Amino acid sequence: MIIIHAMAVSMRVSGSDLRLLQVFEAVVRGGGYSGAEAELNIGQSTISNHMTALEERIGFTLCQRGRGGFRLTERGQAVHEASRRLNQALGDFAAEIAALKGELKGELRVAILDSVASDPSNRMTEVVAAFGRIAPDVRLVLVQERPQDMQPKVAEGLYHCGIGSHRSRVEGIDYRTLYEESHGLYCGSAHPFFARPDGELTDEVLAQAPYVHRGYWRDEDGMRRIRWRIEATVQQIEPELLLIRSGRYIGFLPHHAVEGDVAAGRMRRIRPDDVGYVCLFELYTPRARRGSDVLAAFLASIETVWP
Repeated sequence: MIIIHAMAVSMRVSGSDLRLLQVFEAVVRGGGYSGAEAELNIGQSTISNHMTALEERIGFTLCQRGRGGFRLTERGQAVHEASRRLNQALGDFAAEIAALKGELKGELRVAILDSVASDPSNRMTEVVAAFGRIAPDVRLVLVQERPQDMQPKVAEGLYHCGIGSHRSRVEGIDYRTLYEESHGLYCGSAHPFFARPDGELTDEVLAQAPYVHRGYWRDEDGMRRIRWRIEATVQQIEPELLLIRSGRYIGFLPHHAVEGDVAAGRMRRIRPDDVGYVCLFELYTPRARRGSDVLAAFLASIETVWP
């Protein structure tokens, strides 16, 4: 951070610098020069010249490239993060200028969680449709984020808002409950528990089974009495679903994500009467930052769908 601050003091960003940073962003996204070639529609030799010019302008090496592949240096990673913030600030600036002229333009960045599209309680499709009717010229960027990362990034302004679920709270965020998502304990058809009656699957029996844990939950709400035998850890629901389908693990999943598997006989819910929990899905908005007209329009769209 000290490096970037020192660079900012001695370097006045110009239009040509912004172009060089755009090339740098494309190189990072593409994992190297060849990956950025198609996006930028320029040759690798030109990309290399741009990168050299940017490194000379900044004063240090941004990335290592060679037989070992493409890799950002530590300073390069810091510049990439600073460049992302700069691009987002420029987008926000353009949106504010358009708002002063009575126009809704620019970019809106919204974070969501994985595996929500199949949930009938998640009405984001209706929100997007409503927002499109009142702000058709706004570029909507919808990004899947990890639960533990979403709130800090909303507070920092990387996202204008987010819709997620997490038990912890972050200072500087306003919360509004939108809906609930119910989770149950599941196993696959190849698991030894699949054919056993619920009456035999006591807490003690469940505690002996290999269990897949979502790393962002410190504990499964309401199930602290069971000392799970954690043998796999995931950060998203999709990989957890694959592991449970294998028949090797048991674990908690949202009901909507496994409805088709249960109907087809590929999975079953264990002890539905007393094993499970509910997640609150909330709208996250930054408290300290002044909301733009574009964000206000999006929040109004949410209000029409989730009054």
